Amino acid sequence: MAKYIVKRVIMALITILVVACVTFVLMMSVPGSPFNDEKITPEQKAAMEAKYGMDDPLGVQMLRYLKGVIVDQDFGVSLKMQKDRPVLDIITEKFPLSAKIGVIALVWAVAVGIPLGCLAAYNRGKWVDSVLRVVCTLGVSMPGFVVATFLLMLFCNDGAPFKFMGINVIFDASQGAKAYLMPCLALGLYPMCYIARLTRSSMLDALGQDYIKTARAKGLLTPRIVFKHALRNGVIPVITYLGPLTAFTLVGGFVVETVYTIPGLGRYLVQSVQNRDYFIIMGTTIFLATLVVIMNLVVDILYRVVDPRIDLTKGE
Repeated sequence: MAKYIVKRVIMALITILVVACVTFVLMMSVPGSPFNDEKITPEQKAAMEAKYGMDDPLGVQMLRYLKGVIVDQDFGVSLKMQKDRPVLDIITEKFPLSAKIGVIALVWAVAVGIPLGCLAAYNRGKWVDSVLRVVCTLGVSMPGFVVATFLLMLFCNDGAPFKFMGINVIFDASQGAKAYLMPCLALGLYPMCYIARLTRSSMLDALGQDYIKTARAKGLLTPRIVFKHALRNGVIPVITYLGPLTAFTLVGGFVVETVYTIPGLGRYLVQSVQNRDYFIIMGTTIFLATLVVIMNLVVDILYRVVDPRIDLTKGE
């Protein structure tokens, strides 16, 4: 197990390095510049590019950037939005709010999605299963901005049925729990529906196995069969999905944060793309890639916890 983890960590570091290189090349290859402004003269633009080393060959720039990231944990500075402020400080400031919304959205998505999937699987072919499948299909099909706008119509517009709750259109943390209601609902709806569908499919397969038939023959109660025996195997595909989902959710839904004007990392990344703030884009991308790699490693370890029969080192 220890050998496997060490190997995965080495592969993770290589993956992050490749992501950093590809992101850097792509960003620097995009036409335009963060210093394109009618108020800036060509001489001033050249001076700014020289200040940040952007007039050097691409290979030299990339090696310098990678050296700064690996050796000094220096992800560069903001070129435009918060001029000369370290990118790492910006990520540290913006990430906690995105993570808080992401954790709440993820918790309710898992807490609701898995039981709904189990309920649909156990009632296969009945009206409960049909209703849940229709609802989950709608939830998976609707884009994030549609869900976010629909919630605005429910809670914020004039004549909205839930306007009495006093939720602002623009995110306001001073409102407490109410401020997080719409963003968390909008961000968690898609994963909740997808988890429910995934759980239903895997549970249908698990409920048809011989050991479930044996458990029923022994007279075990239905809740014990479903939630102890079948779910333990049926939840493995859900765990696989939760790895990358957790990383992307913690960074924040770009659309959700933009719609509700949430000052989180997701919205800031969208703004940095619009302003061509290269180092913020690259720093956030590397940060997201690191989260994805870490969560995938955690998922692999959870496989063994959920099902001790799984041999992670097999085939190495």
